[in-house]
Amino acid sequence: GIVAADEGEHSFSLQEAALERLLLQEHLEGLHVVVVSVAGAFRKGKSFLLDFMLRYMYRQSSTSWMGGEDEPLTGFTWRGGCERETTGILAWSDVFVVERPDGGRVALLLMDTQGAFDSQSTVRDCATLFALSTMTSSVQVYNLSQNVQEDDLQHLQLFTEYGRLAMEEVSEKPFQTLMFLIRDWSYPYEHPYGLEGGRSFLEKRLQVKQNQHEELQNVRKHIHSCFSSIGCFLLPHPGLRVATHPQFDGRLRDINEEFKKELENLIPTLLSPENLVEKEIGGSKVTCRDLLHYFKAYMKIYQGEELPHPKSMLQATAEANNLAAVAGAKDLYTKSMEQVCGGDKPYISPAELERRHAELRLASVRHFRSVKKMGSEDFCRRYQEQLEAELGEAYASFSKHNDGKNIFHAARTPATLLALILLLYVVSMVTGFLGVGSVAALCNLVMGAALTALCVWAYVKYSGEFREVGGVIDQVAETLWEQVRLITVWTWSSAIIGRSSHLGFILTGVRCFQLSHRAGNAAEPAGPAA
Repeated sequence: GIVAADEGEHSFSLQEAALERLLLQEHLEGLHVVVVSVAGAFRKGKSFLLDFMLRYMYRQSSTSWMGGEDEPLTGFTWRGGCERETTGILAWSDVFVVERPDGGRVALLLMDTQGAFDSQSTVRDCATLFALSTMTSSVQVYNLSQNVQEDDLQHLQLFTEYGRLAMEEVSEKPFQTLMFLIRDWSYPYEHPYGLEGGRSFLEKRLQVKQNQHEELQNVRKHIHSCFSSIGCFLLPHPGLRVATHPQFDGRLRDINEEFKKELENLIPTLLSPENLVEKEIGGSKVTCRDLLHYFKAYMKIYQGEELPHPKSMLQATAEANNLAAVAGAKDLYTKSMEQVCGGDKPYISPAELERRHAELRLASVRHFRSVKKMGSEDFCRRYQEQLEAELGEAYASFSKHNDGKNIFHAARTPATLLALILLLYVVSMVTGFLGVGSVAALCNLVMGAALTALCVWAYVKYSGEFREVGGVIDQVAETLWEQVRLITVWTWSSAIIGRSSHLGFILTGVRCFQLSHRAGNAAEPAGPAA
């Protein structure tokens, strides 16, 4: 395998050594590469199909490349049953060198992709593998069973968009050829087997109609916008023995004649020299060495956290559902708080504002919980916590806005600066009178700076420009205000404590005098009896 899957971690790693051995062979040097990949849901016969491709490539020169009736099918590992076989992305160990009709030579690489939507793969796993195989292939065979259903198109839209996200230079149509291969086609009377029947069927299925829902139109427009060429091939059922016999090993005698006939048309359509599609990225043809570098670059992107994780339809719907409920509940809170302390409302005390916030926050959370939402209780609880965090941020914003309406709060900066200027003026006058010129000069300097700051602050508030400078002046004034307040509180506390201590000392002395006086009276001798 060239891309190995770690099922426990749900991650993929590039087998660089194996890929280098494959693509850097001496006889492939400088050759443009053709990459044919098969992808689709698991247990739908992708590896089985690829083995017929291998048989064609190894036997092109023979008259009948399909081989003998009793010859088992070998190549990519495959088997019957309901459990998946292929994991990651596999590439055949031989890179075929094919001579084109124009005399040029190209290298052909065949890739097998892990089936999507098995019980062990997440949506991200499926999207990563499908996107990676589509990005690196020149022909992507989308292997489907019986029909092209709407969910098949939606999955294709998701996977190709995931691939487009990872590509740095997105051309108008980022991918090359997409071939829908419809297995077990049951309606040959409507659309005959083969390429022509597939073309008419797909044209009808991918048609954008005016009366279609916008969602259905978008899916079809997206698919058309992603691929330079889109085709379809209708293949009949291979026969009951192929589908149900546990010992089936690919012998032609067990396969339906009609299936073999159409298979003889399908494989050359994909692999004959005149039909090969060379790999291009950004309009330039890619060599084997280039393909190695692209594999490394794309794997690095998918192993990182830059791309969003694709989600199941249920999870995506539940997220949208809960986010809408969060937005509705927050809107309810915001409108109610605007009625309490909005721009045209007067200043309200912080205690009253906090009380109203608590009431409205509770009402907002109740509203969120009352809305019918998809997702489990734990899933919805995460969005309730998000709502509570956003309400906390909104309350902090309302609180600051309310503080701005407080005339004393608004006047704090100019009052602090004016008080500082006045204090410095008095100190400057006194020290100048006493002959301490250096202190007076320093006071005058600081007083000039404070006066300049006051003028700048007034300009900022009037014009709305240089708001960062105004914020710095406010912070400095706030710091001075707090320092003065703390010093004042400390001074008063010290004075009160000092007075209390002095009073306590006097009271203690009086108490001691009283006690000693009583003791003296008790010790006097009794007088003579009358």
